[in-house]
Amino acid sequence: MVDIGSQIPTTFDPFAEAEEFGGTGTKEYVHIRIQQRNGKKSLTTVQGLKQDLSYEKILKCLKKEFCCNGNVVNDKELGKIIQLQGDQRKNVSQFLVNAGIVKKDQIKIHGF
Repeated sequence: MVDIGSQIPTTFDPFAEAEEFGGTGTKEYVHIRIQQRNGKKSLTTVQGLKQDLSYEKILKCLKKEFCCNGNVVNDKELGKIIQLQGDQRKNVSQFLVNAGIVKKDQIKIHGF
């Protein structure tokens, strides 16, 4: 008889080491997305900023800088999200880096 236990390879878990170091995705990203509304209208959302930041002050500066309207939305799953009118993805990413809020490699820009 052949020993079956020696022929079956053991399973390899590539994420086993990551659990020791605090889990996967330890790097926090700031996601900047665009949502298409009706026609040519669009909405830019900023998600993933640190919770200890003053979202209202950041929003006020963004609105003044880019001459657009916006608001802060509280979501149960995602936390606080900043919404701005228009396609402001590149502007917001440059603003966040220049203001020292986040580093450039922590920003993910999504959309078409």
